[in-house]
Amino acid sequence: METLALILAGGRGSRLDILSEKRVKPAVPFAGKFRIIDFALSNCTNSGIFDIGILTQYLPLSLNEHIGVGKPWDLDRRDSSLTLLQPHNDWYSGTADAVLQNIHYIKRKKPKNVLILSGDHVYKMDYQKMIKFHNEKQSNVTVAVQPVPMEDAHRFGILTSDDDNRITKFSEKPKNPDSNLASMGIYVFDTETLLEALEEVQEEDLDFGKHILPYLLKKHDLYTYVFDKYWQDVGTYESYLKANLDLTHTVDKIKLDMYDRDWKIHTKSEELPSVKIGSKAKISQALLSNGCIVAGHVTRSVLSPGVIVHPEATVINSVILNDTEILPGAHIENTVIDKRTIIKEDVIIGHGDDYTPNKQKPNLLTNGINAIGSDIVVPKGTVIKRNCRILPNAKITDSVIESGRTIK
Repeated sequence: METLALILAGGRGSRLDILSEKRVKPAVPFAGKFRIIDFALSNCTNSGIFDIGILTQYLPLSLNEHIGVGKPWDLDRRDSSLTLLQPHNDWYSGTADAVLQNIHYIKRKKPKNVLILSGDHVYKMDYQKMIKFHNEKQSNVTVAVQPVPMEDAHRFGILTSDDDNRITKFSEKPKNPDSNLASMGIYVFDTETLLEALEEVQEEDLDFGKHILPYLLKKHDLYTYVFDKYWQDVGTYESYLKANLDLTHTVDKIKLDMYDRDWKIHTKSEELPSVKIGSKAKISQALLSNGCIVAGHVTRSVLSPGVIVHPEATVINSVILNDTEILPGAHIENTVIDKRTIIKEDVIIGHGDDYTPNKQKPNLLTNGINAIGSDIVVPKGTVIKRNCRILPNAKITDSVIESGRTIK
């Protein structure tokens, strides 16, 4: 086998908070009908890589149901292999520990190269180009990197390389970075090199960035592969909302082309009827998924399958997930709403000029975004101001929810 792909899909995605409370981060819906993991899976099959192991861990049910036998990605063929891999000893304690716990799987497959991927990034990439670069350089490890603004470099694992792309230095979130090449968490390993490192490096929280790369950098030639196209970690409410809403731009401004027929993003689609638009509906810059019914106003928003927007209801700058219903007179702005929630008549979500950060999660909600969980009924006339968290299945009894509150 030439290449075995391993997709790390076990992270809890704690910064996505409510959205990842009942599902793992790679299973979070994105761009209407898709899931975040669809991008890594589609990149693999579009790149001609059909031997894939998916390393799952927390709350795997939603992800497992979505992937199934891999049919949407053409992974149910005789010459393909899709395997869901669970922890063997204990919870994965690091990215490399996840691979170490499944080392027997790699040894059984005997690939020439192992491609390590994260299941929670949004991008389109031909992995074969990176693998070709890796083989031409006779590299032991090749790390995909993306140039980032120098002022943001301290937030990433930063690599410094010479004129031949050979890595000379690796720094994990350096205070004073001397390069702007950020690791994307995408690695091509020579299999022998990977097995050597996994068996030699002894760390409790074994991680590729913290432990494996520094260890191998002392012994082998490692290279950077520069990828300068769209790539986004949608790990916060702000980045998740922005990445979704960016897809509503006009064609000439979209950085991630979801309509490229030569590089399709595949997914498991629900069998739902076509979108229905009412006679008095007003829609501008929106993504509407199968099964949606829109009779109200939708502006610069993304609606997942089965969402209903009733007459005289308004949705602005928001992401509404599956089977949510928004009744007449409701006004929703700058909000992410999870599945199966009912917004009753005349509800206002995203109100006023008070931007008090969320008191329980001040690092997650500061810019006025509201997060509404799944399976909630927001009573008629309720006003929810800004930076609020309404947890799944919460009972709302207050008519006004002040900015920064959390309702459990």
